[in-house]
Amino acid sequence: MPELRRDPILGRWIIIATERSKRPTDFVIDRVSTREGFCPLCPGHENTTPPEVLSYGRAVPAPNKPGWNLRVVPNKFPALIIEGEIGKEGDGIYDKMNGIGAHEVIVEIPEHDLSFAQLPVERMVQVFWAYRDRIIDLGRDPRFKYVMVFKNYGHAAGASLEHSHSQLVALPILPRMIVSELEGSKRYYGYKERCIFCDIIRQERKQQVRIVADNDDFIAITPFAPRSPFEMWIMPTVHGSSYIDMAEPQFKSLAAIFSDCMRRLDACIQDVPYNFVLHTAPLRENPLEHFHWHFEIMPKLTQIAGFEWGSGFYINPMPPEEAASFLRDAEI
Repeated sequence: MPELRRDPILGRWIIIATERSKRPTDFVIDRVSTREGFCPLCPGHENTTPPEVLSYGRAVPAPNKPGWNLRVVPNKFPALIIEGEIGKEGDGIYDKMNGIGAHEVIVEIPEHDLSFAQLPVERMVQVFWAYRDRIIDLGRDPRFKYVMVFKNYGHAAGASLEHSHSQLVALPILPRMIVSELEGSKRYYGYKERCIFCDIIRQERKQQVRIVADNDDFIAITPFAPRSPFEMWIMPTVHGSSYIDMAEPQFKSLAAIFSDCMRRLDACIQDVPYNFVLHTAPLRENPLEHFHWHFEIMPKLTQIAGFEWGSGFYINPMPPEEAASFLRDAEI
């Protein structure tokens, strides 16, 4: 029988449509290649991107030249622009402001044909370190309240280039999803005087049905009310509200569990399109006792259609307990 499950943080309801339940091999993925004849992110083409704002790996400093292991550049077609003032104003009952922000591309590796899931842990560490460096740098700008880090992989997930990359957008306002998480976790803390994410970790370790992977510093779970089959959350096991406060040794632990999860996902459904997003505390609002930073990984295996848009519900044909079992049993 189908189940309605409520997300304990957001109050969002999810329909687990067990009568539509599938095995990993039953999902049909419409794979559209984004391969282009010319890749602006490959080494040797540095002059085709805006000047880099960060790079790792060159033996001799040579900005915007080959020899890098990772580089960060402003997006050539940014959603927001960094020059100017916010300029808030009203228009009757409506509010508006200038589209001020920063939009950057993290070119994760020089190799064109290597996917994020295939990265060795040591190289994945650099990606997570670059996120930290850019959040800290952009956080110095008083116009910005939040830096959102995300990755789109595959055409169905919104990727327009095949070369492995992620993005970040610095915003002058807080995203609605982050506001909802902050409000939901604050309500829970006000009632129980405990972080809801810490309580989730304790319960998942006790029940042992939705854990995908676990190490000394991080845990990966399929959430109780997932929006998509194989949705995963990766959370630090010790409370912390801001990603940038992570200690240096934790970066390797994060990369290790992230790599493990991505390889398990790829073993279940090869080359599945996905998004992942970093949820962290707003800039200059840290520490927070009620909020717990984390990554959310969302495979693109279901369609968002009229019912979802009209109701705000998501329909998921796979219970998270089954998804976690498939992921744990995957041969990697």
